[in-house]
Amino acid sequence: MSATTVDAHAQLVEQLDQRVREQVRRQGVDPQRDAPVVRRIAETVVRDHDERSLTGAVAAVPDAAAVVGELVARVSGFGPLQPFLDDPTVEEIWVNDPSRVFVARQGRHELTNLILTSAQVTELVERMLKSSGRRIDLSRPFVDAMLPEGHRLHVVLEGISRGFSAVNIRKFVLKAARLTDLVELGSLTGPAAAFLEAGVRAGLNILVAGGTQAGKTTLLNCLAASIPGGDRVVSAEEVFELRFPHPDWVPMQTRQAGLEGTGEIALRDLVRESLRMRPSRIIVGEVRSEECLDLLLALNAGLPGMCTLHANSAREALVKMCTLPLLAGENISARFVVPTVASSVDLVVHVGIDHDGARRVNEIVAVPGRVENDIIETETVFERTHGELRATGGMPTRLANFQRLGIDVHAILAAGR
Repeated sequence: MSATTVDAHAQLVEQLDQRVREQVRRQGVDPQRDAPVVRRIAETVVRDHDERSLTGAVAAVPDAAAVVGELVARVSGFGPLQPFLDDPTVEEIWVNDPSRVFVARQGRHELTNLILTSAQVTELVERMLKSSGRRIDLSRPFVDAMLPEGHRLHVVLEGISRGFSAVNIRKFVLKAARLTDLVELGSLTGPAAAFLEAGVRAGLNILVAGGTQAGKTTLLNCLAASIPGGDRVVSAEEVFELRFPHPDWVPMQTRQAGLEGTGEIALRDLVRESLRMRPSRIIVGEVRSEECLDLLLALNAGLPGMCTLHANSAREALVKMCTLPLLAGENISARFVVPTVASSVDLVVHVGIDHDGARRVNEIVAVPGRVENDIIETETVFERTHGELRATGGMPTRLANFQRLGIDVHAILAAGR
């Protein structure tokens, strides 16, 4: 396509875009919520233009369907980024500056040929935040938000990010809803999945650890799907990301401070509040700071729970669980935290991403509850060696919980060797 043709197409789309926006305003349509109405308006505008082109008064539309899609993306969607949002193979999108837009596929990132302007990036951020109900300004230059399709948006305002606002969109791509789905994807083996499901049913406290984009939230969703239907589940997250089928589930997310600087609801507030809601299980989407103390206190009191945490191994995850509660105040000491972690966490599941982009469970570690020289003892139950996740002979704690449900955990682990 020559430069002249590209310019002519851009001018045509711009003219049609103005007409669609005029109709949207005239009819009082909310473009974010009424995308089907916007599509009908765009189809009418393009059809009218095509009919006028028969007289030679205007240029014909070469591909009506493509132009309608582009108009809907510009008016109701997220403009030039919409094709990536619609592409099921794209897992994540980020904008370092208007001329450097990246996407990730299969765990690998690539530079796209999309070139934006600063004005386009600013408009896209404003439109995305409008749909989420959250805001960003000089007093609060970072924001986490949820887009209508469930994708997670993170923005760092220009000034904190050098030169341009940095935008990251982590798409919600549901590849697995249950542990059996992870077996089909090759992330887990059948015996390991059966063991984790048995652990959830038995009420073990499970910590899912791993790096960024390793599949922690996906695994947490699959684990949560194994919670018995008679349990009451309360979850707390920075931004809604958990999605699992359960009849009695109350999901909660944090809230930003308002324009007056008041009204903020932090993750720690949600963890505390969840304990007043008669939960049978508590789930924290990701533990990052002092809310770890409140979660530990809940688990230590006998309330089964699960959470995720950034760490490079199961051992490092336990070390981090012992460190984060210290942020809650000077009166919290390691002498209290370390044995509390040892007695509260039952299993640590570490997930990682291979060099080829595949996400896999690398190890499942049991925590017997013993501490020696301020180091929490662990017992490896499953470990990935030579590409295979196999049972190592280690045993989980709270075997009485399994026996009470009639689960033969020894048989499950024997099948995984």
